[in-house]
Amino acid sequence: MQHVYIIGSKGIPARYGGYETFVEKLTAGQQSSDIKYHVASRRDNTELSKNNDTFEYNGAEIFSIDVPNIGSAQAIAYDIKALKWAIQNSKDIKAETPIFYILAARMGPFIGKYVKQIHALNGTYYINPDGHEWKRAKWPLPVRKYWKISERGMIKHADMVVCDNRKIEEYIQNDYGSYKPNTTFIAYGTDTTPSSLNRNDSTVENWFREKNIQENNYYLIVGRFVPENNYETMIREFMNSDSKKDLVIITNVEKNKFYQKLLQSTEFDKDKRIKFVGTVYDQPLLRYIRENAFAYIHGHEVGGTNPSLLESLSSTQLNLLVDVGFNRDVAHDAAIYWTKENGHLAKGINKADQYSVKQLSENEQKAKKIIFNEYTWNNIVNKYEVLFG
Repeated sequence: MQHVYIIGSKGIPARYGGYETFVEKLTAGQQSSDIKYHVASRRDNTELSKNNDTFEYNGAEIFSIDVPNIGSAQAIAYDIKALKWAIQNSKDIKAETPIFYILAARMGPFIGKYVKQIHALNGTYYINPDGHEWKRAKWPLPVRKYWKISERGMIKHADMVVCDNRKIEEYIQNDYGSYKPNTTFIAYGTDTTPSSLNRNDSTVENWFREKNIQENNYYLIVGRFVPENNYETMIREFMNSDSKKDLVIITNVEKNKFYQKLLQSTEFDKDKRIKFVGTVYDQPLLRYIRENAFAYIHGHEVGGTNPSLLESLSSTQLNLLVDVGFNRDVAHDAAIYWTKENGHLAKGINKADQYSVKQLSENEQKAKKIIFNEYTWNNIVNKYEVLFG
């Protein structure tokens, strides 16, 4: 039996988040009977974690970890405590060649001594470094510096670096070449099942009526409300376009400093087309909203393979993507690309508005083919089982 310890997600059952969804799909879609997953879960993740030290879910053993409330260092403390538990458990059950798979590069300054313990067990340490966390504007400068130092430590000691985007793999090989990292590319996945809802469902009717939106008459943005997702550029450029359609923004908007700065710099409140509609946690409804958008605008530029991008390629007929290597690596020629240069996205929106039914259909089929060939969860689970096997 191959024992695999997964550390770094908040845990499963998943409530939100890319890593959480990944672990949920990996365990739920398990094919091999030769792998036993052990997944760390924060005690506050779910009622199951709150009330049980360990429990079974999707055939995996979930172990609950208490995390002290120490601010921004909480995630680091969680990873370290989870790794300690995993190492001890592998000793207790006498696992022969355990794999310790850590999601996100948070504990680089501390990882060395734990890797020695892992190797003493005849185990191996795998890391998924995610995207360029050290570039995220939401972090203050000292935290961004820590992320970069931590990433270096995590890569230096890794037996295997799993990259969810080929551009991330290139970056690891180029920036950390002196460590001769052993890397592999396994993407993130996405669901391809169409929404179970139709336009006559009360959930759909109520949402569209309440938001004053019409099917196929809006551009859509879905994502975290943070500066590096380029909200300012997308909103300003849409306002400068000639489009008669709406811009529907699904995000966890709070009227914080970023929101006020955005309002001041763009005055989007004076444009009736710009509609912040809050969050949508109902997945069939969110899928329906994606499927019935005229086009999707994607401004994420610091991640690897972004879940929201995969969802849009699998469900929205046309995608306008910020022109960075991560996005081109996924979408290839099945998208309109835009830069942050003044007027560039506005021209892309005007161009999209002129697409014929045939062009829209051809683009949609091209995007869905990419998803089907490379990014279904079944495909991703199979690749992981080969890696762990």
